[in-house]
Amino acid sequence: MNISKEQLDDLNAVITVDINKKDYSDKVDKILKDYRKNANIPGFRKGHVPMGLVKKQYGKAVLVDEVNKLLQDALNKYLTEEKLDVLGNPLPKEKEGFDWDADNYSFEFELGLAPKFEVDLKSKKAITQYKIVASDEMIENQLKTIQKQYGKLISQEAVDKDSLVRGTFTNEAEDIENETTVSLDAIKGKKNIDKFVGAKVGDTLTLKTKGLFNEDKDVMAALKIEEDKAKDLDVEVEFTIAEINKQELADLDQELFDKLYGPGNIKTVTELKERIKEDAEKQFSQQADQQLLNDITEHLLENTKFELPVDFLQKWIRATGEEELTEDQAKDEYEKSEKGLRYQLIEGKIINDNNLQVTFEELKDFAKDLIKRQMAQFGQNAPEDKELEDIAARILSNQDEVKRMSEQLMSQKLLDFYKENAKLKTKEVTFDEFVKEVYK
Repeated sequence: MNISKEQLDDLNAVITVDINKKDYSDKVDKILKDYRKNANIPGFRKGHVPMGLVKKQYGKAVLVDEVNKLLQDALNKYLTEEKLDVLGNPLPKEKEGFDWDADNYSFEFELGLAPKFEVDLKSKKAITQYKIVASDEMIENQLKTIQKQYGKLISQEAVDKDSLVRGTFTNEAEDIENETTVSLDAIKGKKNIDKFVGAKVGDTLTLKTKGLFNEDKDVMAALKIEEDKAKDLDVEVEFTIAEINKQELADLDQELFDKLYGPGNIKTVTELKERIKEDAEKQFSQQADQQLLNDITEHLLENTKFELPVDFLQKWIRATGEEELTEDQAKDEYEKSEKGLRYQLIEGKIINDNNLQVTFEELKDFAKDLIKRQMAQFGQNAPEDKELEDIAARILSNQDEVKRMSEQLMSQKLLDFYKENAKLKTKEVTFDEFVKEVYK
């Protein structure tokens, strides 16, 4: 057997594999002899079928199968030994007049080669790393939400500006009939609020949907309609009052603190505000980190230039697709996937050049931490070391879980690497400022 490579250019090559009769003949003969021993052919005793008949019936199929096995093994071994970084898989070239009745065979495969390039994280313009802080207003709002959640409802005879009013919105023409609870805080404009104030159970109010609520989402929820309809809906609805309550806020006392965070962990309102701020900023840091990853990804894609073997990749997409594709369809598929392929190559180079591999010990520690966090969420103590090891082992026996955790760990390794090596500038913002700036 002989294997050779013809380098067409930096990104394309052709491998030729020549297979001689002596490479496969012994294996084929052995298999056919085994077939002869076990063949059941009418008119012949088992094991006494003439070899000529066995070869005629099975010879071509066995030959093709064995040559293809030799071919794949030799090709894979060659790619590994030569350390060829290929994109996709080798594509067999069609050969006119190929003859399986010959003794010697020659096969050609097209290769698409990964490009050589360098990655530079030190851009001229620094990438923004957001630090999202909880504003005083956000903390106060969260405090108020907690008080409402743990407070109680007090029945009222008539609606006032602080009331929660349960009732049913109806409009027969628009097929609206929905029971809901309305907070007067959500009602827009003095004119609308005045219609509610003073009303009693059993009263029916006539209201215009346009300009009734401060937010479109409140219109959707109150009338149970889709967003597109809620945005421009301008009709009269009737609201029949079934119940009027007032929310009495829970006291900010030790009883509430203990309900929220366990006995004795929070002792003052100041400590509660600090905890709310801490918890909120932990969540914000995850969003900030994800945005940093997104921004660095875009930076790397824009600033890491290299060519790809486009023709080969489009041909490979056609050859390996689940459905048969035209050239134009393959081109469209390539264009959709090109950005992802480019980033895979960039990320792969960063991982390899900086030895950012995920080890089994890291995976095991990650699984243990995950178990302890999940148990803590349900108020359970972490298990003993032996039990923890056993649970982690069960998780790591699931390949899907291993893949998912490996991706999470690698994402964290890349994030840490970027924070240490990329040119960053820190910008402190509130969550509202972050949303406006990032999502515009």
